[in-house]
Amino acid sequence: MQSPVPVELSFCVVNTEQRGLLRYCLDAIARERSTMDFETEVLVLDNASQDGSVEIASRHPASTDVIALPERRGKGENDSELLRRARGRFCLLLNEDSELEPGAAVAMHAALAADAQAGAAGAMLVRPDGEQQPSAWRFPSPMTALLTALWLHHSLVEQSRGYRVREVDWVQSAAMLVRREAAEQIGYFDPDFFVYSDEVDFCRRLADAGWHTLYVPEARAVHHEQLTTGTVPSRRIVEFSRNRDRYMRKHHSAVAAWLVRWLTAWTYGWRAVAALVLPGHSAKRYLKHVSATLFPRRGEGLAEAAEEFNRQLKAGAGGPR
Repeated sequence: MQSPVPVELSFCVVNTEQRGLLRYCLDAIARERSTMDFETEVLVLDNASQDGSVEIASRHPASTDVIALPERRGKGENDSELLRRARGRFCLLLNEDSELEPGAAVAMHAALAADAQAGAAGAMLVRPDGEQQPSAWRFPSPMTALLTALWLHHSLVEQSRGYRVREVDWVQSAAMLVRREAAEQIGYFDPDFFVYSDEVDFCRRLADAGWHTLYVPEARAVHHEQLTTGTVPSRRIVEFSRNRDRYMRKHHSAVAAWLVRWLTAWTYGWRAVAALVLPGHSAKRYLKHVSATLFPRRGEGLAEAAEEFNRQLKAGAGGPR
């Protein structure tokens, strides 16, 4: 009996209430798979969506396996489950709002396969209009917070620059290729990071274990949503701030976390002042960042929203829309 062909790359998608974007994501994956000369699979983990996403994923020809969660969980925990279930040597983690451009998966695979010490690789993220988004940075620290407060972050903190593969500190997990061996070695993602900073912590632990992370500009993915654009719900800001503080306390010290809180709040405060005269900016949103940064343990974030959703789901209400 002939043994099954080993899977080289697993596409791993997490979806939460975004069936339209999920379809775009899966369409792009199907296009990528058609160009690959090795075995692939597509795993979709649906985060207890109520909008028909499971049906969309199950009917899509690209899907190999669809995991329908009975209740909502955090991104770190969901990405870890996908990595554990995947059979591929490499696993491409994707948000449902990430749409791979032609050749993106091939480029990331080539970069990671060519570098035996690379544990992860990230794509260049662009907005739907084609404008590049920052997608790789230096690890957070009091120094990076100071550089940001001095408006030097574009040149000294952001690392998603240039047109050649380069080593960086961390990349955004909206489109991140992971070497499964490296993920297993460090214990996957930390579930304490419900969402935001989960990939920062992951890349930091990779680095501590002797791996490094690559930025692959030839690989492009359209990122349809971003924390820094549009109207940002208050709970997202709370979650973003609390997990930045969690990262600092985990990998640095209480003093370092305190310094980062105040330096970051200072930066957002000046942005709030500038927003009073600059069109297209919200002073109210920046002030919310100030308060959430200074008091990261106050307020309700996305973790509490998921808990509320799960309570309503168990009560038979179907969860909030």
